Amino acid sequence: MNKALFQKGLKRMTVFLFCCFLGPVIVHQAFKNQEHPFYYPVLITGLSIMVIAIYYGFLGVKTMINALLGERKKRNL
Repeated sequence: MNKALFQKGLKRMTVFLFCCFLGPVIVHQAFKNQEHPFYYPVLITGLSIMVIAIYYGFLGVKTMINALLGERKKRNL
């Protein structure tokens, strides 16, 4: 097990968790205030945070798997 790589994966997973809660809250606030002039910027911000959460979720899981199981060896054909 590669501890440094595992810690990197845990850090990515904490960013994932933070964004998982922050993104939907921001989108919900945007939908509650549709007549506000900042509706679209707030909605775009919330949606981009949710996309970042998905990205960091996949990246974190991949990093932790590589830390636990080791790097995949590439096969030359």
